[in-house]
Amino acid sequence: MHDPEGFSIEKIDWAKAHKTHRRGTMRDYVAAFPGATWHEDARPWAVPCDLALPCATQNELGEDDERALIGNGCRAVAEGAIMPSTIVAVELFREAGVMFGPGKAANAGGVAVSGQEMSQNSLRQSWDAERLQQMLRDIMGRIHERCLAYGARADGTVDYVKGANIAGLRKVADAMLAYGVV
Repeated sequence: MHDPEGFSIEKIDWAKAHKTHRRGTMRDYVAAFPGATWHEDARPWAVPCDLALPCATQNELGEDDERALIGNGCRAVAEGAIMPSTIVAVELFREAGVMFGPGKAANAGGVAVSGQEMSQNSLRQSWDAERLQQMLRDIMGRIHERCLAYGARADGTVDYVKGANIAGLRKVADAMLAYGVV
């Protein structure tokens, strides 16, 4: 699907409701929003965009896709799956100055919500959606802060891959120290 006018909050809310409440397909988006087009069985990465969100399968986004995104002016990529970008693609994004959010940080919300669900079950409690949303915002905010802290570059930009890697390793090391493993 491609919408040359972009995705507003209204359009995203429509798509979410259409998918979750009406069990519709995203193919229906083009009827609801004139100007949008559906491209059956096409790879989306050759379309000009500001932001790309590879969210499907591992190694979905390869070197050719990455070059097409950069050539078409993509400014940021945020992974919404486990490793949808190849290692080569990630390196090319970083070298080209495209802001890149690795899945371990950008896609951490799904794991965080699963953890919250397990906590609710263990405590035999039920939290309302507003509380869960706030908890998720807090968790994702802390992840972002750690990426900033550990990934800051001298030129003022942020290497989110480096930041997420260091933050993750630091968290594991701190836990190992706290539990006397090392």
